Amino acid sequence: MCGIVGYVGRQNAVPVLLEGLARLEYRGYDSAGIAVVRNGSLRVHKQAGKVRELAAALPKRLNGQVGIAHTRWATHGVPSDANAHPHLDMSGRIAVVHNGMIEDAAVLRRRLEADGISFSSETDTEVLAQLIALEDCGDLEEAVRRALSKVHGAYGLAVLDANQPDRIVLARNGSPVLIGVGERQMLCASDMAALVRHAQQVVHLEDGEVASVTADSFSTTTLDARPTVKTATSLSAEDADYERGGHEHFMLKEILEQPDAIDATLRGRLDTRFATSRLGGLNLTARELRAFRRVHVIACGSAFYAGLMGAGMLESLARLPASAEPAAEFRYRNPVIEPDTLYVAVSQSGETADTLAAVEEIRRKGGRVLGIVNVPGSSISRAVDGGIYLHAGPEISVASTKAFTCMAVAFALLAVHLGRLRDLGPADGERLIRGLAELPAKAAELLQHQDEIVQAANWISATPSAFYIGRVRGYPVALEGAQKLKEISYIHAEAYPAAELKHGPLALVSPQLPTVAIVPDDELLEKNLASLEQINSRSGPVLAVAHLPLGSLADRVIQVPKSEPELDPILLGLPLQLLAYHAAIALGRDIDQPRNLAKSVTVE
Repeated sequence: MCGIVGYVGRQNAVPVLLEGLARLEYRGYDSAGIAVVRNGSLRVHKQAGKVRELAAALPKRLNGQVGIAHTRWATHGVPSDANAHPHLDMSGRIAVVHNGMIEDAAVLRRRLEADGISFSSETDTEVLAQLIALEDCGDLEEAVRRALSKVHGAYGLAVLDANQPDRIVLARNGSPVLIGVGERQMLCASDMAALVRHAQQVVHLEDGEVASVTADSFSTTTLDARPTVKTATSLSAEDADYERGGHEHFMLKEILEQPDAIDATLRGRLDTRFATSRLGGLNLTARELRAFRRVHVIACGSAFYAGLMGAGMLESLARLPASAEPAAEFRYRNPVIEPDTLYVAVSQSGETADTLAAVEEIRRKGGRVLGIVNVPGSSISRAVDGGIYLHAGPEISVASTKAFTCMAVAFALLAVHLGRLRDLGPADGERLIRGLAELPAKAAELLQHQDEIVQAANWISATPSAFYIGRVRGYPVALEGAQKLKEISYIHAEAYPAAELKHGPLALVSPQLPTVAIVPDDELLEKNLASLEQINSRSGPVLAVAHLPLGSLADRVIQVPKSEPELDPILLGLPLQLLAYHAAIALGRDIDQPRNLAKSVTVE
C-alpha cells in the first residue's frame, strides 16, 4: 500500500510528482507530501487529506529538478500532517518516502532518542531517515545500504540528500519499486501508473537491491554493494488506461469494461480443434500436469473468493481434489508442501505481500507454483514457475471487479485444460469452450440493463445489514457479493452456504434483514428454492440473482443470462457488483477510495 513517485531530470519535478501521486492515490489516500531539492536545500510540503488538497496548498513557485513524493495508507501513526511522508532527519538534509513496515522501529527509535535524536512523527519511516543521516560517508547510496543493514522489515524506499542533489537512491525489500527510463529523465515509483506518461521503459528492482538514479542513468547493487545487471523492458500500459473515460467512478468504468476484459483473457486461448484451452505460459508439459494429484489455491480478499470458485471448477472438470486458502493463513501455519500438489497463487497486482510470501515458502520447499496475475513483471509473476496473465488492463478502483471476473475466467481455462488431459471428454470440452466464447456477449447483455439493479440497490441501501447465501457454485459468488457491499457501501453483510442458515443465522432473519440469494437454474435449484421458502416463512425479504423469475419466492429478482452450469458463477457475480455500486451511490460513499482500504496490499 501507499504510493511512491520520484523524478530526476531537466524539467520542473513538481507537476510530474503531483500527477504521479494522483495516479497512485488508489494505493493510499490518508495524507500526501512532496520534497524537492532547490539551491542545496530540501523544500518539503505535506499534509493529511487527499492529493488535490496538497496540490492546492503548494506555493505557486515551488520548483526543482529532483524530487520525491508519497501518498499514504497509515500503518504507523494516525493520518496527520506530521505523520505524512516525506520524513526528514533531524538536520533536514535527508528526505525519505517509504512503503512497508519496519518491524523493529520502536526499539531503534528508543536507541536513537537515547543518543539525542529528536523525532517529529510517530512513524517507522522517520527512523530510517535518522539512520541514513547518521551514516554520513559522503555517498548516499552507501549510507542507505549501511542504514538498511540495521533494520528488519519490509520497505520500498526513495531517498533524497540535499548535499547530493543530482540523484535519488532507491531500495526494495518486500515492497515494489520501479525505475522509469525516459529521455534525459528518470522516474521511480511503486506502481507503473505513475510512469506511463513520462517513461518509455521500466526496470523492476528485486528484493535486496539498491539503486542510484540520475537524469541520465541508473546503477543497481545488492545490500552488500555487489553490482547487479538490470534490463529495461517496454511499458505494458498506456496513459489512457488510467483515466476514467467519462465515467463518474473508476469502479463503474471497470464494471462496464468486463465484456472486453473477459475477451482479452480468452483471446488466443480457446482451442476449438481439440476442445481445450491453450495455456503455454504454464511452463509444464502434459505429463507433468497429469502427475499432480491435487490443487491448492492461495490468495487474499476477492482473489481468494475467485480461488474458491476456481477450486470448484477444477474439482468438477479435472476431477482433482482442489481447495483454496487465505495466503496469510497458509504462510504462517507451517504448511506441508507436497510434490504432487499444484499450487496456484492469485493476485490482481502481483504484489500482495502475504501471497508473495506464501509463493516464496512453497518454492523454498520444492513445490510447483502457477500464478494468475493481472500485472506483467510484478513480483509474483516473476516468482512463480509459470501461469496465466489476465490481460484485464489496469484496475484502479480499490474494489476489484473486472480482475475478479477475469480470475474466474482464467480458472475456467485452467480447469478445462487440466480436465482435457484427464477425464473430460471432447463433447464436454466443446460445450465449455463454446460457453467461454459466449461469455463476453452475455456479460455485455447483462450490463446493458441496470434499472432493476438500481431499484434493488436503493431498497437494500436502507438496511443496516444483509445476508448473502449460495450453494456449492453459488457460495463463492455470495462471498464476493457480500464483500463488495461491505467495502464500498459500509453496509454490514455476511455470506453463508445456503444450508447453513438453519444452523444458527436463521435466528436473525426478520422483516428488517434482507437476504440476497444466488439461485442458478442447475441441479440444485430445488434445494435453493427450499431455502427461500424457509426465509419467506419467517417474513424475511429476498432479493434473488437467478436465471428464472421465481414468482412469489422472492420480493425482487435480477435475472441473469444462462451459461454452462460450471461457468454460471462468472455471470451471476456481475449484478452484485452493480448492486454494491448503486447502494454506495445512494448512500453518498467514496466509491473508488473506501475508508480504511487501499489497493495492492504490500504490508502484512
